[in-house]
Order: sequence, then structure tokens, then C-alpha cells
Amino acid sequence: MSLSNLRKVIFPAAGLGTRFLPATKATPKEMLTIVDKPLIQYGVEESLASGMDEIIIITGRGKRTIEDHFDVSVELERSLRDSGKDALYHKVSYVSRMADVAYVRQKHPRGLGHAVACAAPWIHHEPFGVVLADELILSSVPVMQQLRMVYEKTGCSVVALSEVSPEEVHQYGIVAYEQEGDLMRLTDMLEKPKKEDAPSNMAIIGRYIFTPRIMALLQQVQPGSGGEIQLTDAIAELAKSEGVYGVVVDGQRFDAGNPLGFLKANAAIGQQHPEYGDAFKDFLNEL
Repeated sequence: MSLSNLRKVIFPAAGLGTRFLPATKATPKEMLTIVDKPLIQYGVEESLASGMDEIIIITGRGKRTIEDHFDVSVELERSLRDSGKDALYHKVSYVSRMADVAYVRQKHPRGLGHAVACAAPWIHHEPFGVVLADELILSSVPVMQQLRMVYEKTGCSVVALSEVSPEEVHQYGIVAYEQEGDLMRLTDMLEKPKKEDAPSNMAIIGRYIFTPRIMALLQQVQPGSGGEIQLTDAIAELAKSEGVYGVVVDGQRFDAGNPLGFLKANAAIGQQHPEYGDAFKDFLNEL
């Protein structure tokens, strides 16, 4: 397995987005905008900046607008170009040409592990990344690149971690780990444990790089609550055989999958926007 062959990245995007209803009744959560770009585009751009240019998006019913967003819009591009709106033309055309995108339908909502496994025919025994688009992380070094550096050093799977409070551990997959010099080797993980059962306060936060073996393990994982196949169960098995490492990511993280985190992300990125940032800061100060 070539370490340099890490080009594919999976975006699970088949969820219903119930925390954003009624906004997500007809619009996928991944297409809600953070300032002037849909949420999923931030994750795709992060992947591209990390050398992963083959994008596999796991979709479901009602997600057609994701496909339209990354597709060529001939009429719109022609209209912008003919009317002399060159800056807008380049923004729109860039989105449709930034990466090769494949779409896989997850017909039944059976959990994150099942969503990742749906992409197995497109992986072809290659390493691959997984990005959960509603985890938006601002960093000088792209988070997937931070993981990639550890993957290339170890040849093992890598997951992104963030320290959370004891009161928050029940919301995440929580890891147990051992230090190996400057690396964190994971020994176990629990999905949404009670505070008293959590092995640490290090939470998995939606960025992963996997060796191909994870796909075989996902086929063996027994469904848990609600018939869902948990990705953390497969990672725990992988840690026993190949080794899995964790990276405490360097960056500002927003859980944009809930309304409060979404608002915070808009506020933070809005203030940094090259065109609107200064005026937006003035507005917030007036509040």
C-alpha cells in the first residue's frame, strides 16, 4: 500500500438534519451557508488543500442540490461571463471544477459506519479519508493535512481528537490512548459513554484517515442501538490489529451541525471575510 496514494475522501451526507428543521425540510444541512459558501464546500476545500482530490459524497433522498452545487451550470456561467461579472464567474466555475466528485446513495439510514461502508466499491483497497462536513475547523494547517502527516509517518489509520469537558463526553466517541513519544496510540474507544465510564476526555471530531482494512471490519460490526453500524466499533477493532493514532487538532472548531455552533461559525468566519468582515465587526460591536 503506497502512502502517497491517499487521494480519496468520503463525505457522509445522507442524514436528515433534523436539528435544523424546518430549514432542512427541502434543503440539505450540508448546503446551509456559512457566510457565502455551503457548509460542505469548506470540507471539500480542506481536503483539496491536503492533497485529496477524489471526492465521494454519500447522499440520500432529497440531496440533489449537493450534486447540482458541484456540477457545471452552463447557463449561469454563460450569463455571468456575458454580463461582465468576471469575479462571480470565476467563483462559480471554480466550484464545479475543483475536484472529481462521485455520488453514492445510502438507501437506509443505518449509521455513520454504514455510510462509510457504502463507498467500499470506490475505494479499491486504497487508503482514504472521511470528513464530516458539519465539523467546521479553521486552522492554518488544514486538519486533514495534520492527520496526513501522522499517517505518512506511521502507515496507520489516524483520527482527529479534541479535548472536551466531562459534561460533554456523552455526546462523542471517546478514546483511551497510550503515549508513544510524541504520538498518541489509541487502545480503545466508546461511543457516547456516561461521564463515569469515559476512558478520557479526548473526543473524536469528524476527521479520519483509514487504511483499507476498515472496510472489511465494517462488514463484521454488529448493529447497535436503532440498528445502526457504529464507525467507532470498527475503529476499536482496527486498533487491535493494525494500530490507530490520534491527533489533537490545532484549530478553532465549530460544531456547525447544531444551530448554536452554526451561528458561531457564521460569526467567526463573517468577521474574517475580505469584503464584509470590517462592516460585520462594526455591526457586532454596535449590538
